[in-house]
Amino acid sequence: MQRFTDKVVIVTGAGSGIGAATGRRFAEEGASVVLAGRTREKLDTIAGTLPEGRRLVQVTDVSQWEQVQALVSAALQRFRRLDVMVNNAGVAVEGRITEASLDDWRKVTAIDLDGVFHGCRAAMPALLKSRGCIVNVSSVSGLGGDWGLSFYNAAKGGVSNLTRALAMDYGRDGVRVNAVCPSLTRTDLTRDMFEDEALIERFRDRIALGRTAEPEDIAAVIAFLASDDARFVTGVNLPVDGGLMASNGQPKQD
Repeated sequence: MQRFTDKVVIVTGAGSGIGAATGRRFAEEGASVVLAGRTREKLDTIAGTLPEGRRLVQVTDVSQWEQVQALVSAALQRFRRLDVMVNNAGVAVEGRITEASLDDWRKVTAIDLDGVFHGCRAAMPALLKSRGCIVNVSSVSGLGGDWGLSFYNAAKGGVSNLTRALAMDYGRDGVRVNAVCPSLTRTDLTRDMFEDEALIERFRDRIALGRTAEPEDIAAVIAFLASDDARFVTGVNLPVDGGLMASNGQPKQD
């Protein structure tokens, strides 16, 4: 399946986890892929798995507007067009609002929300020319609350509603804007959680499919939303959660 032949895709947070899996997925389907992230060594490792003529590494801190502008400019200079912007970079900080610090708040919102805003804003002129699309990575945490993750919930809630608003603003111009909303996924961000087997087992017990997600599960849905198969889909925050939300968080009944 080659849905992205001659297409150009930017993926932020591409050095590991969902971003790395997404970059690989688009490359497998024929796209030229721009891998963006803060750590060159990680990006170079992922780039080494992609076709040499269809890859570009750009070190980028998405919280910095000028760096995101430079990212889009580099993609256009190398590949002359942009068809898909995947805003995936994100961080999380645990703690109640009186426990996590003000610096934690600024860090989470700068990367998780400002970073998505920067990516959408910088990419939009090129996407208007190509009639391309944006896929944001929100979270089921952007659709509801979690214990001890209020900063992350607030930022991802902003991503979900920004997605809806941009879809309304740019749909008539031919640009679709959607978001995926993963539940617990095995990534560098969640490594500590996966080391607690009892915690993970309790989480699995609330998921209809009986397992947590792998990065490739999320990448497949991102690719769908970016493809012509989803040509009549915009403004959607799609839970990719194995049925967690369908269960209302209730554990499996024996």
